[in-house]
Amino acid sequence: MGITTFLSYLLLLFTTILPTTAASTILFQGFNWESSKKEGGWYNFLINSIPELSASGITHVWLPPPSQSAASEGYMPGRLYDLDASRYGTQIELKTLINAFHSKGIQCVADIVINHRTAERQDSDGRWNIFEGGTPDDRLDWDHSCICIDDITKSGDTTTNSGGTGNPDTGADFNGAPDIDHLNTRVQQELSDWMNWLKTEIGFDGWRFDFARGYSPDITKLYMGNTRPGFAVGEIWNSLSYGSDSKPNYDQDAHRRELAEWVKAAGGSVTAFDFTTKGILQAAVEGELGRLKDSNGGPPGMIGLMPENAVTFVDNHDTGSTQQQWPFPSDKVMQGYVYILTHPGIPSIFYDHFFDWGLKEEISNLTMIRIRNGIKASSTVRILASDPDLYVAAIDEKIIAKIGTRYDVGNLVPTTFKLATSGNNYAVWEKQ
Repeated sequence: MGITTFLSYLLLLFTTILPTTAASTILFQGFNWESSKKEGGWYNFLINSIPELSASGITHVWLPPPSQSAASEGYMPGRLYDLDASRYGTQIELKTLINAFHSKGIQCVADIVINHRTAERQDSDGRWNIFEGGTPDDRLDWDHSCICIDDITKSGDTTTNSGGTGNPDTGADFNGAPDIDHLNTRVQQELSDWMNWLKTEIGFDGWRFDFARGYSPDITKLYMGNTRPGFAVGEIWNSLSYGSDSKPNYDQDAHRRELAEWVKAAGGSVTAFDFTTKGILQAAVEGELGRLKDSNGGPPGMIGLMPENAVTFVDNHDTGSTQQQWPFPSDKVMQGYVYILTHPGIPSIFYDHFFDWGLKEEISNLTMIRIRNGIKASSTVRILASDPDLYVAAIDEKIIAKIGTRYDVGNLVPTTFKLATSGNNYAVWEKQ
């Protein structure tokens, strides 16, 4: 190996394993629940949005599951290497899209759905447990031995046993498709190889682990070590605790600690979606902004414990979009973005809000303020007010953010701060 080649290799290795969350990392979810139905293909459509995303300071874009899937949205994958059968577009179109993002300095995050998998055909007993990998060889061509022995698949009122003979499941059961045995060394190796292929051949830079609570955090740690992504985030969506009034309890410390413990058990380099902050925030903006201060005087979500490993968001393809499983109050979405784009953590912007709701300009004003002032995942927060109708906080003593219906903030904003942006029940000031 020549010295030039060796130095190039070292540079590639360094940039691959170096965490990318030190600066103002801003994630963008580049699809919604209906994107797979886009005429002409979603990849071909999304490529036209890259200049606007780049101008708004987006650093990472989360793309949908890329493989063949029994469900058009991609979350029931089968032939993992077969990217041409995706409803979002072809393998060539995906690579073209990723290259276009890279040309603007934006990294691409693949939605990795590996908890479960749909079979290609039935075995001799009529059970769906024969898998095809999507290649001429036997990579990912599995059978019942790669399915958890305690797997149960449900379809409506029908419950079936997929005939799995592998190890017991290490996490939550998915029900919709056979749960894969991630303790199986062949499974571990071949999934790691596939993910590394997504990096080297397709161009992905990182991962979003779908339904990551479906297998133990040790498994996530293993795949993180085997693939060394530049960025990774896990979906650990568990319910908050609720009171008799059907509202979230004010104290969600146990919920956020569960997220933090998952991150630690998964090796510490992966991040997690901050479902705690989402749940508290969407309750708080309904006239209960006092929720945004915990008993120690800090943010009550995961960003109050492990901000550098917390990915904050307002909505995604599950909670919002056309699924509406847990939507943020639609008339207060911008208050949500003011909070996550000025506070610690790694903020994630949803496609629908940015493009379809006409909020691009308002959100972009906030991203520019974040970038201009160097607000990052580890920034500090000093909460100045947390009343039912007013929340005010200083972040890194560089900016002050306000949300809530109360207009008068009194003397909470010093004269050394100048209004940077404002809108319906929100304002942000910058230090001059």
